[in-house]
Amino acid sequence: MMSFSLPAKEMPATGVEDRQVWISMLTRIADPVLTHLANNTLRANMPQESLDSSRVKKFSHLEAVGRTICGIAPWLELGEDDTEEGKLRGKYIRLALKGLSNAVNPSSPDYLDFGTPSQPLVDAAFLAQGLLRAPRQLWGQLDETTRKRMVTELKRSRGIRPFNNNWLLFASMVEAALLEFTGECDMQRLTLGVVTFRDKWYVGDGVYGDGPKYHADYYNSFVIHPMLTDVLRIMAKHRVAEAEAFLPIQMKRFIRYAEQQERMISPEGTYPVMGRSICYRVGVFHALAHAALIHQLPKTVKPAQVRCALTAVITRQFAPSQTFDANGWLRIGFAGSQINMSETYINTGSVYLCTSGFLALGLSPSDPFWNDPFAAWTGLNAWTGKDVKADHAIGN
Repeated sequence: MMSFSLPAKEMPATGVEDRQVWISMLTRIADPVLTHLANNTLRANMPQESLDSSRVKKFSHLEAVGRTICGIAPWLELGEDDTEEGKLRGKYIRLALKGLSNAVNPSSPDYLDFGTPSQPLVDAAFLAQGLLRAPRQLWGQLDETTRKRMVTELKRSRGIRPFNNNWLLFASMVEAALLEFTGECDMQRLTLGVVTFRDKWYVGDGVYGDGPKYHADYYNSFVIHPMLTDVLRIMAKHRVAEAEAFLPIQMKRFIRYAEQQERMISPEGTYPVMGRSICYRVGVFHALAHAALIHQLPKTVKPAQVRCALTAVITRQFAPSQTFDANGWLRIGFAGSQINMSETYINTGSVYLCTSGFLALGLSPSDPFWNDPFAAWTGLNAWTGKDVKADHAIGN
């Protein structure tokens, strides 16, 4: 009888080895974006790959920046130290700080558009979420001029009316960041998305509709759960009334969705290829990675099994040839260069949302997520005949 086991190269023996895989891949992905932005050469050098060339040059650069910062911020927040990893973090902290200064400087060649409808609202929100994830190393180290300019640009996105779907949370995310950084916000934009998802769009068992109807895609992970959770946590911190009763309910739903995501990962480190924006690659697991980062994994899931499952996904998904171009930029695709898997709104900048799958690098190497030994994930256990407990829906 044949038995299944992962190849040794896909199953590092220790969390130290897994962490090196993650760091190596995250820095490979982020380096062109952050280096060129810091050097004021992002517009000059970033490729413009898309099925719709008419919209690429308008918005792609803010997409690349906002999404990269959103994903790499928790790792940067650990700060610089004398370890090899700490020195590498220091390098990327400095690049990010210089780049963010350029991004909001009207005199810079890489000054980014935060205000032209409609796409900049999306990536102002991802950038705001990233800044909230690194309050000491990014927001805290920006000079005063850059902070003021950043606030101005985030406020500029208020001129964009969100669509009646997950975009409501982009407006909420921007306002949550402004509330945290300035003490003031547009309360209507902050709360509309929260109240709408709470009262109208929950469909059950940890899942929200993306608007009035359910969509079979990963937007509960790309946007809805991570942003709804972060917005509510900021609202609760600032004692905004709508958060008090809803935050515990949302956390229950968020944890249940993370439990479902862990079960989606096959023994081989694959997952279902379905729904729009599938070219965001491991960004599919934004919610699972976020739950690990903030220590909100379900009781049924050990941190180390999430580490091992995501390592299998990362190793497999970025291995195919042509995932990166000759200059190190990500190509559009799911596992390689596959532009026909994308939608017309996808461009080179868009696919940097994959960095959100790496959020758990923001946990210290001593955290159980990294320090505990290899642990098989649910899919691996189930398909190798191990004992797996029954899965249960939540009631509300």
